[in-house]
Amino acid sequence: MTDRCNFRCRYCMPREVFGPDHAFLKRAALLSFEELTRVAGIFIGLGVRKIRITGGEPMLRSGLETLVETIARLEGLEDLSLTTNGSLLTLSRARALRRAGLRRLTVSLDALDDTTFRAMNDVDFPVAAVLEGIEAASAAGFAPAKINMVVRRGFNEHQVVPMADHFRGTGHILRFVEYMDVGATNGWRPEDVVPARDIVERIGREWPLEPVDPNYPGEVAKRFRYRDGAGEVGLIASVTQPFCGGCTRARLSAEGSVYTCLFASRGCDLRSALRAGATDEALVARIDSLWRRRDDRYSELRSRVRPGAAKIEMSYIGG
Repeated sequence: MTDRCNFRCRYCMPREVFGPDHAFLKRAALLSFEELTRVAGIFIGLGVRKIRITGGEPMLRSGLETLVETIARLEGLEDLSLTTNGSLLTLSRARALRRAGLRRLTVSLDALDDTTFRAMNDVDFPVAAVLEGIEAASAAGFAPAKINMVVRRGFNEHQVVPMADHFRGTGHILRFVEYMDVGATNGWRPEDVVPARDIVERIGREWPLEPVDPNYPGEVAKRFRYRDGAGEVGLIASVTQPFCGGCTRARLSAEGSVYTCLFASRGCDLRSALRAGATDEALVARIDSLWRRRDDRYSELRSRVRPGAAKIEMSYIGG
């Protein structure tokens, strides 16, 4: 939806890079709602059944509910979801998104401790406001919501158990995400990664866990449920347990390029073709060719990739 965000989380949009002078995309460079809907329809025609709206922070883009309503009406679409930092998730906004046809919400939340959370988002935003947004989502009918926590050693790993404790029994699904080297600006180091197995062990010492089968082929999160029936957690372990071979995701960037990997350096430009009058058939052929040729295995080959290699930033293509 947009490359802009009102947070400056260091693992995604560090302030020293995305500062006051950063040149964000001009409005004309972003795909219009009509273009986004057209591309969504083409992907559905190629077999896509799930669409997720991301950013940047997608709720910053004016008219979001209009786009949701238009995409939700596309024949063949089975699931429409949105990922947000929760800062703008009021009850009225959540209800409007629900009425428009949004099925599911994922909220990013990296700590319960307010000092830690303010340091992580780097704009001094209070954790209480995001928790209120999650409750608003529940009240609007988004239950369960998914809560994503990126875990970075030395920053917020001490919040793993408190987060699990807070969301146990609420019906929400907490997912822990290994800190990834997305883009080239977040200063990623392997030693900053807290492996998913360590997270499972930490939680399991407090409340025993057992593995759960995936909901569908290609699901990226490994699922575990509490043996006492208090719900489940998910682990997204793309660093220590790569899942490249089962990946079924394509990403459309804010300016209209298709990427077949979160860690890609180049995308396939659709915007130029759209605005040059390309037919649906021509766009289908372009996307089909790209998908058939894909051989992305970055997470499996990470140790062999040249350090500092150019990669698209997460704020352009979502998580």
